[in-house]
This record gives sequence, structure tokens and C-alpha cells, in this order.
Amino acid sequence: MNTVLLVEDSLTQSELITKCLQQAGLSVVLARSGEEAQEKLHQQKPDLIVLDVILPGQSGFELCREIKTNPTTDSIPVIMCSTKGTNADKIWGSMLGADAYLSKPVDEQELLRTVQQLMRG
Repeated sequence: MNTVLLVEDSLTQSELITKCLQQAGLSVVLARSGEEAQEKLHQQKPDLIVLDVILPGQSGFELCREIKTNPTTDSIPVIMCSTKGTNADKIWGSMLGADAYLSKPVDEQELLRTVQQLMRG
């Protein structure tokens, strides 16, 4: 079973996204901050990361850059999810190595399509 690391501090959003991914047959590991995500990445390498931009402490942009510049995690696809959905935010996410950028509220069909595309790739 494929594992997704969900980095999301909003309880409502994390429940919604977790349910959506689990219904698609994926295992979900939840982290509520960038620091907690780093710990989980050291314990287990996920097949994909869904990453919020606005997090307590380290931002999703910073975490994405760290993931993509670390040789042990740089091959893991990252989907950034944020209420910050401007073109500038999407370009910034892309420059930092994000493989996809979805605006919140997340469209579940779009999320699943994106996850499936990235896991195949």
C-alpha cells in the first residue's frame, strides 16, 4: 500500500484530505508542523507528500525546499495545498521543487487525479 505524508495543521482539512486519500486505498501519516514532518520523514519514507504552505514554525515552502534539496528525499513527489492560491504562490512552489500546487478548499477529485499521476510518474 502506498503511503502519503500529510503535513497539515488544520484539523478540518487534515480529516477531509485523510478520508479522501484513505478511500482511494492509500495509507496516510499525519504531521501537524514542518518539524514533525521532518521527524516522520526520518522514520519512514512516504511515496508522496501533501504539504500545506501555512504551518506553525517552518513554512511549507521552506520544508519543500529542504525535501527537494536532500538526496534521500528529493525523489518524493510533493503536492502543495494552500489557501494562498495566487499565480505568484504557485510559481514560488514550483521554483522550490513542488510537483503540483492545489488551492484550498481542495477539490477531492483533483487531489486524487494529481496523486495518481505523480505516483505513476
